[in-house]
Amino acid sequence: MWELVVAGGWVMLPLLLCSIGALAIGLERAWALRVSLVLPARIDQRLDSLAARPLSAGELKSLHEDSPLGRILAAGLAVRGDDPRVIRERIEEAGREVVHELERYLNTLGTIAAVAPLLGLLGTVIGMIKVFAAITAAGVGDAQPLAGGISEALLTTAAGLCVAIPALVLYRTLRGRVDDLVMRMETRAIRLADRLGAPAPA
Repeated sequence: MWELVVAGGWVMLPLLLCSIGALAIGLERAWALRVSLVLPARIDQRLDSLAARPLSAGELKSLHEDSPLGRILAAGLAVRGDDPRVIRERIEEAGREVVHELERYLNTLGTIAAVAPLLGLLGTVIGMIKVFAAITAAGVGDAQPLAGGISEALLTTAAGLCVAIPALVLYRTLRGRVDDLVMRMETRAIRLADRLGAPAPA
């Protein structure tokens, strides 16, 4: 395997780094976006009871630190009794912050998926340049220099696709999971806003 990396030339190094980065981001986000972590049942089942009575500062802090869903609910519960618009704005603001955190590193993963094929193409171009340089220097009689350039071109193309395809699948999968979690949190926020007498967040 290492021989293939070496044979692919220097373009294989950024491709290798991209593959490591994509794997690390995929594993980290898959762990961080678990439903049990973002939307814990212990809070979901207590939603109506949380809205039924004022919470102490300690309870609000505990709820805020519990999970992303808890942070959104705590933002609305902290201004219980205020103008309904204030409650809605606090929930929306907390929701935007939570969504931003859920989407962490996803842009980087999408960039890797887009850049990897271009790096592979760059390696292909470099390999073909070497082929033509070898033809210019030695003609077409010696196949060894030609084979080396063609091999480098094909290896980098294949490596770029091998990095980009899984990265794109990971990106789409994780993006879909974030969208699903956001929709479910929005449903809970609407329920809370209804209980507190505020208009549902837009």
